[in-house]
Parts: sequence; C-alpha cells; structure tokens
Amino acid sequence: MASPAIPTTSTTAQTSRPLEGVRLNVMDPPGPAGGLVAEHLRLLGAQDAGRSEHHVGLGGAGFAGMTAHLTWGDRVVDETTVQAATGIMAVHGRRDGSPRGLAADYASTAAGVLAVQGLLAGLLAQARGGRVRHTEVSVERAGLLTVSQYLAAAGAEETEAAELAPGGPPFTSADGVVFELETLDPGAWAAFWHTLGASADAVRRGWRPFQFRYATACAPLPATLHDAARAHDWERLREAARSSGAEACALHTLTERAAEHDGAPPWTLTAHSPSYTDAGSGSGLPPAADAPLAGLTVLEAGRRIQAPLTAHLLGLLGAEVVRIEPPGGDPLRGMPPACSGISARWLALNRGKKAVEVDIKSPADRERLRAMAADADVFLHNWAPGKAAALGLDHEHLAAANPALVYAYTSGWAGRLPGAPMGTDFMVQARTGVGEAVRPAGEPPVPSLMTLLDVLGGLLGAEAVLAGLLLRQRTGAGVRVDSSLLGAADVLTAPGRSRAAQGLDPRRPAGFRRPLPTADGWLALPDHAAVPHDLRPLSTAQALQWLRERGLPGVPVVTDLAGLLSSRALGRDAHGAPAVPAPWRFA
Repeated sequence: MASPAIPTTSTTAQTSRPLEGVRLNVMDPPGPAGGLVAEHLRLLGAQDAGRSEHHVGLGGAGFAGMTAHLTWGDRVVDETTVQAATGIMAVHGRRDGSPRGLAADYASTAAGVLAVQGLLAGLLAQARGGRVRHTEVSVERAGLLTVSQYLAAAGAEETEAAELAPGGPPFTSADGVVFELETLDPGAWAAFWHTLGASADAVRRGWRPFQFRYATACAPLPATLHDAARAHDWERLREAARSSGAEACALHTLTERAAEHDGAPPWTLTAHSPSYTDAGSGSGLPPAADAPLAGLTVLEAGRRIQAPLTAHLLGLLGAEVVRIEPPGGDPLRGMPPACSGISARWLALNRGKKAVEVDIKSPADRERLRAMAADADVFLHNWAPGKAAALGLDHEHLAAANPALVYAYTSGWAGRLPGAPMGTDFMVQARTGVGEAVRPAGEPPVPSLMTLLDVLGGLLGAEAVLAGLLLRQRTGAGVRVDSSLLGAADVLTAPGRSRAAQGLDPRRPAGFRRPLPTADGWLALPDHAAVPHDLRPLSTAQALQWLRERGLPGVPVVTDLAGLLSSRALGRDAHGAPAVPAPWRFA
C-alpha cells in the first residue's frame, strides 16, 4: 500500500501536521475523554467532517479509515470509581494517610492520550501495508498504567526501600508562602536546612524519605524541618535555596497559569525539508494489528520515568527499543524493591528492552551512538537542557547522517517559561497550578506526591513520537518532536484554567471525590451521587449491599495495591514482577 500523501502546501506549519487532509468524525456525546481526543487530532491537522458511529473516526487522504472506542471498563462507571478501583486514590492519598481522589480527571486524560496513540499507530500501520482498522481503550486500564510502578513495587519480593507513612512537602514560610523544594544532591539538601538552623539529625533523617518520594508517593519528614521553614520569610528561604544549590518554587494558582498561558500545543513537530525521500519504514513487512510499529527501531537515552515510559509504550506497540545506558548499566536497575534481583519499578518501564552501554563522555562512544542513530527510526532522550548540543548529539547532528530520523526530546519546560525552576515533576506541578487542580475547594492547594506529570508526560511523548512517525511516513521527511512536563500539566489542568480565564472558580466543589469510610475500609460513589446515611458502622461488603438494595452504585476503594495483583487485568513478567498489559486493543 502506498503511503497516503499530505496535499502539496507551501507553508511549514501545514507540512508539520501529520493529519492534514484527514477527516475527523466524532460521536455525540463522544464518551470518556472524547473531547480531548478530538482536540488533539485537530491540532495534528484533522478536519471536522461529521458524526461517527464510533466515539472517534478518521478517514480520507488515502487511508482506509480508523476508529477508536473509549470505555470506562468492566467494574467502573466514571472517573471517581476508576480512581478507586485502580489504586490511584490509594497512591495519591499516601501523603495524607488515607485514600483521596484527585479532583482532576487524571485517568480519563491518560485514556484520551492513549486513544490518540492508538489512532495514530493504526494509521501508521495502514501506511506501511497493515490492516488495523480499530482500537479500543478503557479508562480503567489507563488508570492501572498510571500506577504501574507502584503496582510493581507492591508485588516485589522485597519490602519498600523507604517508609510508607503520611507526610511530605510542600513547606510553608513564616509569611504564608507555600512552596516546593527540589534538589537531587544530598549536599545541597543539607546546606539548605543547616542555613535555616535545622538540626543535623533532622536533616539526616529527612533526606531518605525526601529522595524516595518519587518512588513511594509520600515523604514522612521530621516535623522540625517544617518548623524550620515556618521560622523564616519567603525571601530568606529563596536566598537559602540559591546559596545552597537547591531550588524553591512557590505554588502558583490556576488563575496565574491561565494569565500567562501561551496557547501552545502539548508538543511540537518540526519537519525537515520534504526533499528527503527515505522514510525508513523498517523491515518493509506489513505490521500485525496488535504490533503496528513492528519493524521500527527506537533508541532511548532516557532517565527516571518520562522518556523510559514513552519508549515502553512504543515497545508495547511493537517497536524494538534499545536503551542507551552508562557504563555499568542504569543504576536504577538496583533500586529496591527487587524481583529476581532487578528493581521492580525499573522493570515496569523497561521490561523487554535491549540495552547497550555507551559512555557519552567518550568521543569514540559518541561516534558509536551516532552510527546507531543512523540506522534507527527514532532517537529519544530527556537529558538536561543543552546537554545534547554540548555532546554533539542534538537533532542537527544525528539528522546529518539520518535525514529520516524522528528525533524526540521529552523535557521539563520545552523552553517555554524563561527562569523556570528545575524541570522535575513536583516543581512543574507547583509552578503550573496542579496543586490547586487536584484538590477541591475548601482545602489548601497541595501538589500530589504521585508522579502525575512524569507519567502523563511520558504518554504525551509517545503520542508526539507517533505523530512524528506518521508525518515522516506521509512526507518522507525526518522530524524533530518536542514534548514536556509543562505540556502535560497544561493538558491536565485545561478545564480548571478555562474556568479561571472566565473569572469562575477553577476548583471542584468541597469534598469532591472524597471516599466514604466504612467499618473496615472505604467506598467511592460516582460523581454527584450522595448517600443520606452514615456507612461507618457497616463493613464495606454490608455497605455495598445496602447501596445495591437502594439502586445506588458504589465501588470499594483499593487501599492495598497487592490486592490488585490477582486481577485478571494484570500479569507477571519473566522476572516475576507485576506487569500491566498494553492499554490498547486493536482489530
């Protein structure tokens, strides 16, 4: 099958839209996250053409047609019950000591991005001779994917490396400024707190839970550290951060983010000159429906979560993923808890990948990496800003040898906020109003210690790479793809920012998505449902029966992630680690 071609155009903006000329049909109503799916497809160039029998349909421009169907799942009916049933409430609530719902539509947002991925992957497969025509994504399975690292740790052979107990940032200054602190350096951590007069013992005891909060979603810090922060005004705290090498960021509101928002999409695609003709379509064999990226190679130089998750998703879609690791291997392979001697969390993001050790400080090894990129379809990294250029491994360097390369950079800020702090999950949450978006009215804004943006940023990174691959397939041009945690924050907070921009209260009502306690656990009711009865004297089973007798829906809140491991939605990999399956079904 010949690659569908984008209509001839003279504008760069149009040639960077992989769905140019493609018709978009949307069901009314579009189902879970259907609005997000349609919006992203329009940003990629699709043009509205009417209604669809499926939730979303794409066709025309030489494609045979591709449809997507979004469902809630087997046991759930809306965002609240998904968060309860998949462990999101349990993980997000760790810093508070009890399950807590996210006021933002996190699982639905993830499902919407996954549906866009499925549509793009299907069109790409068609352009490469495949026969895939339909994809289905459930919000429930998307929710499981967002907590896959926490599920993996719960099923490991060892116990957690750090205590799972309530507590954590943000901190509050003497003049009432609520702020996040970030540093990856124990020396900077110690210098910051010693400057504020904290005891050496508290500083020492606080470092481990602070360091592991990305893994555990909680940080039971000594109370004296919070006391030390409250003893100083904001300017003094900012100066302490500057002098120590740490970074402090005051929590911003959704109104502030709405006022500065530049309207940029969550990713950008920049195509080469269309004179390049080698689209590098892998083996040339038509890909199977359940592996639409089969025959394509992804080189991933990723750290922590964002880029490794992007590559993991591309691997689940059939691509061969080769990780570029430092001499001695990725140190996070040894991060406890482990399964068969390998970090369970690391396996959640990296199982099935090949690995090649490359010393990027060595000129010879950098040349070896350039040679590997010359034969790859995608090069993906999330290095610090400017590092790739300094190493001679930026887009223009690798594209010189491989003009058809899709070069993907998943960053913190995408260069869109000058003077922004370190581009890590919790700092981006603080700077973009996520702390306000995830808490209902009547509660102080607090960023989640669940890695919301690292995960959503990884999903958006995969969406962007798939868009880049489709654009390359249609034009023969290589593409640079940029995505970011900032883009993820803007996607997640879009409803609240929209309300704020209109002068409305950006937050959900007080008590929104708070589960109800029972005698032995918790229950979650669908949004807007109410129970005129105190369920605390009843067991969870009795409370569910009481609700059913009155025609009221309810879902038990998962509080122990280990209880999910027997679910038919989860499996085990070759190392015995829990494995969340691919979130798409293709036909």
